[in-house]
Amino acid sequence: MPPPVGGALWTLAGDVRALLMLPAALTLQVAHPAVGAGVDDHSVFRTDPWGRGERSLRSLQLWIYGGEAAAEEGRRLRALHKGIQGTDTRGRRYHALTPANYAWVHATGFPVYHHGLRYLFRPLTAAQERQLYAEWLEVGRVLGIHDRDMPGTIEEFWPYYRRVLDEELEATAVVRELVATDVPVPAPDRGPLPVRLALKALWPVLRRPFLRARAFLTVGLMPPDARAALGLRWTEEQERRLRRFTRVVRIVVPVLPERLRYLPLARQARRAARGGAAAARPGR
Repeated sequence: MPPPVGGALWTLAGDVRALLMLPAALTLQVAHPAVGAGVDDHSVFRTDPWGRGERSLRSLQLWIYGGEAAAEEGRRLRALHKGIQGTDTRGRRYHALTPANYAWVHATGFPVYHHGLRYLFRPLTAAQERQLYAEWLEVGRVLGIHDRDMPGTIEEFWPYYRRVLDEELEATAVVRELVATDVPVPAPDRGPLPVRLALKALWPVLRRPFLRARAFLTVGLMPPDARAALGLRWTEEQERRLRRFTRVVRIVVPVLPERLRYLPLARQARRAARGGAAAARPGR
């Protein structure tokens, strides 16, 4: 079952601020040699980054807000990953659905949320941290991750996470590419035609600032211990800039109208939840 309506993930995942944390989570995923090799060998993230991003975001939103469609999306993802296999950077055979690999991809979201929320929303209380992790496990079940493959409690999660940081992670080729500021990235090809044409014309000028902003948010919103494990540089001045930026985000986003603050599937879910609550009132 997807997370409960009104729960921690239901409240947070559809807020546009969550988009800012996704690059850090993706980079932490591909720092695992098997996951990085799978993305390097099989993904279209270089040739179709905007389409891949759009599909990944829709998939993630379905896990949280899709209702019955969440389980169907979980089955689709497992089927999609059945053929992803090869040899990683350490010469080891990998398969995308090997439990340790598949679970790590899901697990990365929790420490990134845990870290990013203190900048973009507010720090979690101990009770909220437990609730968020419990809901993260629920989403893992939707994706077909067995309970035995994920730590069952928050107390068990952090030693598991640090062990993977210490023993497995490395700055893979994909990690280096995702934090680079001089790689070729095609112009955005989503949205209304006039916007696409304008972005295509301006992309030679916009590409480098976009890459610098992506690298800044990727490294800044990655947990410091993960950042250190990958050897990613982060200065005190960058930290001050991140805090100034996220302070503005925390002020501005909550006062935006719902159509601008929430992603489409989240907006639909919120409207449906309000409608259901209204129908359940006495006299309805």
